[in-house]
Amino acid sequence: MAYGSDSAFTAWLAINGQTLPAGAPDAAILRQRGSQYVDNTYGSRFWGVPTLGIAQERAWPRTGAKAYGQIIPDDVIPVAIEQASYAAAYQEAIKPGSLTVSATAIGAVKRKKIGPIEKEFFEGSGDVVADGTLKLSAVEGLLAPYLKPETTLASLGLWAVG
Repeated sequence: MAYGSDSAFTAWLAINGQTLPAGAPDAAILRQRGSQYVDNTYGSRFWGVPTLGIAQERAWPRTGAKAYGQIIPDDVIPVAIEQASYAAAYQEAIKPGSLTVSATAIGAVKRKKIGPIEKEFFEGSGDVVADGTLKLSAVEGLLAPYLKPETTLASLGLWAVG
């Protein structure tokens, strides 16, 4: 099941001054793709765990989730999660296939020189899928309060033997 509803997606499009392009898949299909993008890209970074564990199709609702210093009830899917899936769904409508990544590190080029023309490419993180995954600022902004930080802090421990 996708986040939200077709009618809420249609209302979100209207409020944001967007319309689906001619020939776009129907709202239910776009919402499913947008929901998969949100879960696949950010699911491991959400606070808490799916309320029904591995039996649950989507990442939300969650147990132990929090945002803005408040615990989110176990049966709630925040509006921002739904809206993030709508933003991703709209991206999929205007550019089909943009939410999915196929990547390989084979043949990656660091520097290429042909005659007098030379190109050097920025190095990625080493994770070709992560480097190739589309990041949408609207989605990132909506989900930020619900995500654990990407970086882990190193800890320093003092041991005393005595």
